[in-house]
Amino acid sequence: MKKSIAIVPLILTMAAALSSLALGQASKAPDADVVAAITKMENDAVKADLAGDASFYQNYLADDWTGGTSRGTWDTKAALLADLKDTKNNKTTSESISDVKVRVHGDVAIANYKSTYDAMIKGEHYARTIITTDVFMKQSGGAWKQVAGHSSQAAK
Repeated sequence: MKKSIAIVPLILTMAAALSSLALGQASKAPDADVVAAITKMENDAVKADLAGDASFYQNYLADDWTGGTSRGTWDTKAALLADLKDTKNNKTTSESISDVKVRVHGDVAIANYKSTYDAMIKGEHYARTIITTDVFMKQSGGAWKQVAGHSSQAAK
């Protein structure tokens, strides 16, 4: 009888440990709120492009943001903001994104998507479909900011 009484606490301890492991695994799943927020930010970026809204990018991008373009060049936040303000040489006529997938890894989120656009960029016309990866980092105040991005022309 004493053996039975001693086994009960052992079983309860094991059950608690297994429950903690299961909860730990569940907490590692992507946070649905973060996925929704990043997806919304990506869609809001399309609206900002169409409106030529530099103020959106002022808030959306980290100060040290760098982006690789599908034209084979690098952009900085300052250069992108300057281009958006130069509406004579830079204007997006149409743009849409699809296949948005967001993965969350703690304070980092990675978004992948396909974009089709028609725009004048630095005085040259571009109409193409690209694939993009954007990296976001949760800032000290809790806001998510894009810290890096890279686009390549999609296969035809």
